[in-house]
Amino acid sequence: MTTTATTLVIGATGTTGSRTAAQLAAAGHHVKATSRRAATVPGAEPVAFDWFDPATHAAAVDGVNGIYLVPPVGDPDPAAVMLPFLRQARAAGVERAVLLSASAIPEGGPAVGQVHQALPGMFDQWAVLRPSWFLQNFTGGHMHAQTIRDEGGIWTATGNGRVGFVDAEDIAAVAVHALTDEPAPNSDLVLTGPEALAYDDIATSIGEFTGLPVAHHHLSYEQMRDRLAEQMPLEFAAMLAGMDRAVAGGADDYITDTVQRLTGRPAHTFRAVLERERRGERRRPVGTPASGARTVW
Repeated sequence: MTTTATTLVIGATGTTGSRTAAQLAAAGHHVKATSRRAATVPGAEPVAFDWFDPATHAAAVDGVNGIYLVPPVGDPDPAAVMLPFLRQARAAGVERAVLLSASAIPEGGPAVGQVHQALPGMFDQWAVLRPSWFLQNFTGGHMHAQTIRDEGGIWTATGNGRVGFVDAEDIAAVAVHALTDEPAPNSDLVLTGPEALAYDDIATSIGEFTGLPVAHHHLSYEQMRDRLAEQMPLEFAAMLAGMDRAVAGGADDYITDTVQRLTGRPAHTFRAVLERERRGERRRPVGTPASGARTVW
């Protein structure tokens, strides 16, 4: 790898952005770490940035060579704000852009797929990361992690479908290479872990790891949609339930060697992620309806 002058990491407090900023800084790269409020990342320069506030854009890209792009969260049309920013960044001298998309969104597809389609025409050096579902969906504050802790279960409409779940640390490691390797990948990169797992497998692994019973509750598409709609708009709930239905149909039942090719090491297994979470987090009591306070990992 070669050092870029400065890398701008957008969304540096998020799941992949925080890890990308940290790994770049640890490797000695100069990093600008952004969020709506200037993010604090050890070894990085904090920069305030808001996709919807153009007044924050010029200072963010000043002196920057490469950008890690995390789209605005929850925006159904991110291209509307991202493309003008990217044109401004290119005019300011930014040479490389690495976009976070998703394995389920093809080039030219909905939402960030439109940014994916435009990126190669805007930058000579680029990459689009298209990860599968995150293994971190079962840790921290994610909905599945919360129901595991609070109710001892996972609810999905995925049936027996399998997913090549990927570790966010691996996504960040690939992002670092995509931002700093010469030459740039100039391609889209589909990222998975080393194994395709059903949600039954996930529940069993967490149960074995924690010593606590964890069940996977199989719902229909309609049941999952209605369950999610209790927490979010119906249209978004229907979209998420539809993604579960796609998993049930086998859409995500594959693995790739992208992490190994780009980083030179194997992608992390789910067991390895659980071990790392246990080392890095305090044990915490969790209330459940059946047994009162429990401790997860």
